[in-house]
Amino acid sequence: MNIETIKKYLLNCFLLTLPIMIWNIVLTNKLPQEYQPEIFWKDIPAWLKYAENISRTLVFILTLLMPLSISTLTQKRGFILYLGGTILYFASWLVLIYFPESSWSSNIFGFMAPAYTPLLWLTGIGFIGNSFYFKLPYRRWFFILTVIIFLMFHNFHTMTIYFRIH
Repeated sequence: MNIETIKKYLLNCFLLTLPIMIWNIVLTNKLPQEYQPEIFWKDIPAWLKYAENISRTLVFILTLLMPLSISTLTQKRGFILYLGGTILYFASWLVLIYFPESSWSSNIFGFMAPAYTPLLWLTGIGFIGNSFYFKLPYRRWFFILTVIIFLMFHNFHTMTIYFRIH
């Protein structure tokens, strides 16, 4: 395998998830206690844990299989959606970290914002992708449907925690 082939496979849409993962790793412990793993995952039904984690894994696997290219108008619009969604996602965390007692953080929409704002940046990735590395034809709806399934479980999980503590 030559260096160009290796580079081709390393330059994939998974790279767009790295800022999100780094953000989550660095700042999760700064979120209010109800977001900490020992509370957030406590007493969650096994079916929901498995469904959420399997669908999350599928989303990340699909990003690994999608070459990263931002050359078409659709891909450029997808990148703008990705950037805007990422900024909103980060902002949703910052409000919870710095203003945990605010009316926004205490209501369901503010509490759940980190769970539903990924729809934007993940949909952006779906529009950036336009092929897979293997011969299966790329269909944006397939990636976006996988994202929606993951986010349904993730949002249901987050809503469960919200109603448990409020």
